[in-house]
Amino acid sequence: MTDTTAMFWPMIAHAVLVFILYILLSTRRMAAIRSGGTDPRQFKENLSEPAESLLVHNNLKNQFELPMLFHAGALALFINNADNIITITLAWIFVISRYAHSYVHITSNRLQLRRPLFIVGLFACAAMWGWLAVWLATS
Repeated sequence: MTDTTAMFWPMIAHAVLVFILYILLSTRRMAAIRSGGTDPRQFKENLSEPAESLLVHNNLKNQFELPMLFHAGALALFINNADNIITITLAWIFVISRYAHSYVHITSNRLQLRRPLFIVGLFACAAMWGWLAVWLATS
């Protein structure tokens, strides 16, 4: 439907979030080591995460769960020429919700805020897949 690569920008924005989280995780782990609260050998098998980096570690793992469906769906929409202004908007809603969810997760970690942000992203991703199903069924 679109002859542009606009669907790739939300995907790139999500990748940037993942890179930011990796940098933050490394920074917090190094701070835990420097403070003497964590032995660097702990990361060899990483059976436990220091409190300073636990929330970032958990959030980073979240970026490889639902977002994998997002990336697969975005690529499928693009490949099938099923992307349009609505699906691109849904993709941006998904990514913005992931940034907001990550912020809440690694700061206050308040579930009353995190859960609704997750649900917004879930519905945006599901709507993208729903449109893809409609597109394929009617093409």
